[in-house]
This record gives sequence, structure tokens and C-alpha cells, in this order.
Amino acid sequence: MKNWKLLTVLMAMMLLVLAACGSKDEAKKEDKGSSDNKPAEEQKGEATSYPLTIPGSTNGEDTFKEVTLDKMPEKVVVFDYGFLDTLDVLGVKVAGVSQKSLPKYLSKYSGKDYVNVGALKEPDFEAISSMNPDVIFISGRQAAAYDELSKIAPTVFVGTDYTNFLESFKTNTELAGKIFGKEKEVADAITAYEAKVEEIKAKTAKSEDKALIVLGGEGALSAYGKGSRFGVIHDIYGVKAADENIKAETHGDSVSFEYVRDTNPDILFVVDSDAVRNPNGESGTKAAIENEIVGATNAVKNGKVFYLNPETWYLANGGLTSETSKIEDVLKAFN
Repeated sequence: MKNWKLLTVLMAMMLLVLAACGSKDEAKKEDKGSSDNKPAEEQKGEATSYPLTIPGSTNGEDTFKEVTLDKMPEKVVVFDYGFLDTLDVLGVKVAGVSQKSLPKYLSKYSGKDYVNVGALKEPDFEAISSMNPDVIFISGRQAAAYDELSKIAPTVFVGTDYTNFLESFKTNTELAGKIFGKEKEVADAITAYEAKVEEIKAKTAKSEDKALIVLGGEGALSAYGKGSRFGVIHDIYGVKAADENIKAETHGDSVSFEYVRDTNPDILFVVDSDAVRNPNGESGTKAAIENEIVGATNAVKNGKVFYLNPETWYLANGGLTSETSKIEDVLKAFN
């Protein structure tokens, strides 16, 4: 009888152990199932962590304060066309843009699905305020309106630093990836860009041709060298400069046709600002530059005058598409 009672107790204990093991297995399955149901970006550990603090920055005499975003922005206003270019490549939804001077390759943002937030240098504060945006992205052209825009929404400066272009371009692009959870896409895009840079550097390293960069518009002519608005040609691409002493002024170093002749570049790169300033695209820059004085240069004699795309060089500097396009423009001079 005692043996029978002992056997009964042992069987009961075994059943309890088996039940406990089964519960643990079910719990593991439930945990695994809940993990599988998480968004892909969370499973990979790539989700942007909010609140997100963006450090302040300076641009010459202008200072832009640190801002904190509590969540991923949904209503996004963009004034800087280069940053708009990058957001477009990354597939980020934008709500408002400055439509007046939009580059043609970004013309979809001129449609009725997007709020026109005013001109590049004259924001429409009322239109922006009525949108109740989560963030506003600006660059140098909107610096004077920064304080007023900051009262409406967190305002982030995303202009490029011409004296340290490559780093600032990468910083802005990586910021876009971080804010909108697109870090992987940004890393791939930057890798592709760097490959193009190496491609053009390999070409320019083998050439002894020296280049001059000029901006033509509104009846004036300006030269640009290293560390300037168009200095990437020398600083990043490795093109040799016809004049090493050009002042790195914001609007270039004012020059004459005689200066171009005396500098005698082997390659002449021309940015025509009138072609994008005028609503109908009309410009007299080409006719003005191609005169007898400039005609005495090696660049003209050897057919090496190249008109750079003013939309990417003048309007949309610092975008993923525009920066790749700029390399293609300069490559033409060395192919």
C-alpha cells in the first residue's frame, strides 16, 4: 500500500515538471512571435531614436541654435533645394517647398500637393504657419529669416560649407538619414558618390590641363577658385587651377574678359546664372563670353569651354543627385 502511494506521488511530480517545461516553450514561442511582429527597422536596430537633438551650427556671421525633435517629422518644409534633392532620393515625404525657382528635375514639387512657402529669400510666414510644420530646413538664402521661422517650428540649417565641402555634404546627408530612419540608404548613396569622386580624381591626376571657373550673369563676370562656391572642382575632383590666387568670396572674385585671356586656362568652366534667374530661361551670358578677347585662350582654341548645369551648380548644391550630376559635368572635360 505504501509503495502504491509513493508511486502516485512520483507520477504527480513528473506531471508538474512536464507542465512547467511546456509553459516555458510556449512563452519562448510567444516572445519570438512578438519579435517577428516588430517593424523591420526596429528588428535591425536601425530605428531613429527620439527625442532627437540636432546640434547648432554657424555660417559666417549667422548662428543657428540647437533644436530637439520629439518625433519623426511628418509635415516637412524645405527651402534648400540640395536638401530637397536628397530627401527626394530617400523617398521622404515633403509638405511645403519654395516653388518659385525650383530646378526642372525637382518640378514635381511645384504641384498642388505641395504648399508654396514663398520665395527663397522671402518666405511666406503666414502660409508656413498655417501648415503647422514639424520642421523647417533652410540654408544661407534664408539666414535673415531664421529667427522668424524658428518661432513657427524647429528650424535646421543644412547649407554646405564651401571651405570644407565634402564633410559638410556628408554631415547633411547623414542627418537626413538619421531624422527619417534612412541611415542604410544614406550609407549606400555616400559610398556610390565616393566611387564617382575616385573615378574623376583618377582622370584629373593624369591631366596637366589647368582650369578656370567663372560665373556669368546680370552683365557681370566672377571667378571662383579653391574653397569657393564651385571650389569642389579643385578641392575634391583634383582639377588643377589656372589661377591659385582667386579670393574665396561668396559672390566670387569680380573679373574682366581681359583677366580670362591673361589667365589663359586650358579648360574654361562657365556657370550661367541668368539661365535660372530669368523665368523664360533666356540668357546673354554665352554670347557675352564667346568674344574675341576670351577667344584668344587655349580653352577656346581647343574646344574646351564647358557650360555647367546651372540648376545643380547654382540652385541645388549639396544634393545626392546634384553632386553626382556635377561630377558628370566635369568628367566631360577629361573624357
